[in-house]
Amino acid sequence: MDGKIIKAVLFDLDGTIIDTEKYYRLYWPKAFAKFGYTITDEQGLGMRSLGSPYVEEYAEKLFGKKIDLTEIKKYARSCVDESVVKNGLELKDGVIECLSFLKNKNVKIAIVTATAIERTEKYIKDANIEMYFNDIISAKNVPHGKPAPDVYLTACEKLRIEPKETIAVEDSPNGVMSASRAGCNVVMVPDQTEPDEELIKCLFGNIKSLREFENLVNEKGIVFSR
Repeated sequence: MDGKIIKAVLFDLDGTIIDTEKYYRLYWPKAFAKFGYTITDEQGLGMRSLGSPYVEEYAEKLFGKKIDLTEIKKYARSCVDESVVKNGLELKDGVIECLSFLKNKNVKIAIVTATAIERTEKYIKDANIEMYFNDIISAKNVPHGKPAPDVYLTACEKLRIEPKETIAVEDSPNGVMSASRAGCNVVMVPDQTEPDEELIKCLFGNIKSLREFENLVNEKGIVFSR
């Protein structure tokens, strides 16, 4: 057993807590197409959790020139919002069970996301899970978004803990790399794609859904502490 002492669990939002990545996968290509650009499904997946300035760099590599993503991102988000309104805000499998388990352990719980704080607050309020979280840290407020470590390092500084004292829960490669580079213990709950061999090397754990989180904690001999 690892027997790690963990003082906080840090959750990504889209694709980890709320089931919205499936919409971004659908609407990124449509948003680019609306403004005269073509991207494949695979290229759209590469944008998951990708923060500034990396999303701009990614688009420049795809098209061989700098493009203004402002309206493209705005349109994609509006399409996602319409789908959420139409279908309801869906939580990923096992979210309530996992958050309740951690709340009972009296451990700090925070959201570390590429999504803006105001949008995150609305999502967790609409999903009636805001009471579980001690804080929200957004990559919008750091110089470099995911996959850079900035947002996780900022979260740890704000919570006054060391990265090695955290578990970061992520669903995407960019999110995993961000948390791993910060020094967090990364648990991946894959959404849309499975980790490849290189990404697996960055993981403390890999589970199919958050229903398996408590079992992983027990298997690893994790000790929670304030």
